Amino acid sequence: MKKIKRAACMAVAMICAVCSITIYPKNVKASDFWPEGPEVQSASAIVMEASTGTILYEKNSLDAHYPASITKIMTTMLALENGNLSDTVTFSSDAVFKTEGSGIARDVDEQMTLEQCLYAVMLESANECAYAVAEHIGGTMENFVSMMNTKAAELGCQNTHFNNPHGLQDENHYTCAYDMALIAKAAWQNETFRIITGTPSYMIPPTNKHSEETPLQNHNCMLHPYHTSKYVYENCVGGKTGYTDAANSTLVTYAQKDGMTLICVVMNVQSPGQWLDSRALFDYCFDNFQLLNIADNENRLSENGIDAGDFNTNQNFVEIDRSGAVVIPKTATFSDTVPTVDESTANGDIAGTINYTYADRNVGSANIIKTGAKVEPFAFGNTDTVTEESTENAEGAQKTFRINFRVILRVILGIVVAGILILLVIFGISMIKIWQRRMSIQKKSKSPYKTIKPSKKWKRRRRRRRR
Repeated sequence: MKKIKRAACMAVAMICAVCSITIYPKNVKASDFWPEGPEVQSASAIVMEASTGTILYEKNSLDAHYPASITKIMTTMLALENGNLSDTVTFSSDAVFKTEGSGIARDVDEQMTLEQCLYAVMLESANECAYAVAEHIGGTMENFVSMMNTKAAELGCQNTHFNNPHGLQDENHYTCAYDMALIAKAAWQNETFRIITGTPSYMIPPTNKHSEETPLQNHNCMLHPYHTSKYVYENCVGGKTGYTDAANSTLVTYAQKDGMTLICVVMNVQSPGQWLDSRALFDYCFDNFQLLNIADNENRLSENGIDAGDFNTNQNFVEIDRSGAVVIPKTATFSDTVPTVDESTANGDIAGTINYTYADRNVGSANIIKTGAKVEPFAFGNTDTVTEESTENAEGAQKTFRINFRVILRVILGIVVAGILILLVIFGISMIKIWQRRMSIQKKSKSPYKTIKPSKKWKRRRRRRRR
């Protein structure tokens, strides 16, 4: 009996434990640890991972500053999106005479291809080329500036207003480190931009105004030893420099290592602080952070750790976008991240998005992609008979498969209650049997022999014998 009681108690305990885990999934809070970044000279700085948008470091990143020539990242991106590299760009009088500072000494009515102009813009920071590109793409410089501000708003910039395509000083021309990181991230998605910004040197062939070739040298000392080699950074793959008296030195730099592409923006710093700060920030990020692919590491969709809402997490119907990734400290594991499913992003083949946080920071996301798989309809009754109408309806109807977790929880709860009741019935029956045994022991045991009662005839014979 003791064994029965012990087994019953263990069964009830296990069922209750499973029920509590199922109905109340445990939310594991990620560690609050985030590596402390280095001190930098720059008034404003940020480091963003390009594929995820994860911010690994920031210092006053929303403060407005004059950008100087890092403005040309936006100019180049818009030109690539709205023009053809083989287009012929003709330099106007305004392009030649309304610009100053860095340039490659172009003449009025000189003609170059758009590709050649963009190399001059990004490598030599040529202001007259930026102006000519703006007129070619926008029709007028004013229209192009409007395109710049519209694009900035689309990218989510919060403290930006452009007033020219080159970055020469203007009180109404400003941005912040965070916004420049967003712009640099968008530009990096363009393959031609990546090629141009990562080119150390380039040669412009003779033009209708110049009989000799024009050599270009990339001014980014982290990529190319323009004046000195002591600031060259082996992981640097591109970027853009900037300087005016009012803006001080500014710098946007791209670096790649261990599968991560980092964007570093520093603003308002005295040279050579832009090189030193950028190197220190890159080293800090590469030493302390790691990029993990979500599809390779996420195994919680089919468990109770994620509230997937109406999504069917069967891999036959949906799958995680292979390009999704998270960036977390090297001391953390993927299971430390906290995922949430956003159904509002559903569109076309995208069923939703899984967003990940760690230490209350957004560290990455991945789309949930519909695979287009279909469930074969169940045929009841005569499986050999399928009418043409039912076939057409099965093919034309759009099937939606949803998991209602409330219904599932109710079913599980019902099963648990039924199990408990069964155990109680078993326990009750065993107790009744025990009670019956105890009652039988207390009764007087009966003789196993049959009692024979004397008949009348036997009694008369007995009386006669006595006489």
